[in-house]
Amino acid sequence: MERLEAIIITGLSGAGKSSAVAWFEDQGYYCVDNMPPELIKNFIELGMASKKPVTKAAFACDVRGGEFFDELKECISTLRRRDDVHLRVLFLEASERVLVNRFNETRRNHPLTNGPVTRDVIIQEKELLRDIRDLAEIIIDTTNMKVSGLKSEIDRVINTGGESGFTLNFCSFGYKRGLPQEADLIFDMRFIPNPYYVPSLRNLTGKNKKVKNYVLKHDVSKDFIARISSLLVALIPSYIKESKYHINVGFGCTGGHHRSVAMAEEMARVMREAGYRVTLEHRDL
Repeated sequence: MERLEAIIITGLSGAGKSSAVAWFEDQGYYCVDNMPPELIKNFIELGMASKKPVTKAAFACDVRGGEFFDELKECISTLRRRDDVHLRVLFLEASERVLVNRFNETRRNHPLTNGPVTRDVIIQEKELLRDIRDLAEIIIDTTNMKVSGLKSEIDRVINTGGESGFTLNFCSFGYKRGLPQEADLIFDMRFIPNPYYVPSLRNLTGKNKKVKNYVLKHDVSKDFIARISSLLVALIPSYIKESKYHINVGFGCTGGHHRSVAMAEEMARVMREAGYRVTLEHRDL
């Protein structure tokens, strides 16, 4: 018996659901946006019984559905009990700062309040979606992702079965411009000799090979990379146990141009080679 591949796309407003729907459309999924959960079951029945059965379907559901959204948990449970439907739930999220910025850039109101977006509104939406998030097999944090990066990540987890992956979001920054608000862990790179005081390196950044070589040649830098990568690997299972599928790690130096950038780049390389999902942002470049 052929099973219908069904995806429910949900998550925080502004986290990328529209872009996710576009990816599934490109992959040949029959996509429906903002369908009341109760009607999803009816649609599946009709789609599978038609002369040309629907074999792949994606449904975007969010707080725009109002009271209908409360039925989503029951819908998910019902579909998962069916032998003829293979259901997965994709949950998209991002940091509060990034979500506020995205709404401000597009001048959109938040669908929960139909008013301006604030940190309190996003926290309220998180609480409403907490139970749904716990039911999701796939959780993607889009904080540091462009649209192309999100689509690449969906392609990876859907087509290669990487649903259980944990995301490490690395960010470099300069202390003179303040701490990154969304960071869970922050590491100070100012213990490393500063390339700024090397005239040939001053006007370059940590993305440049010469600066990277200068920063990483020191034993203290090599030891730091080894110790922190081991620490992160040890912590990840505990984060997953607490239903947290990403962690935001900041690397800071004075200006955010040299040491923090080089170390964030190297840490991202090391963790990618170890098989982890990684995003990388250089806030102050």
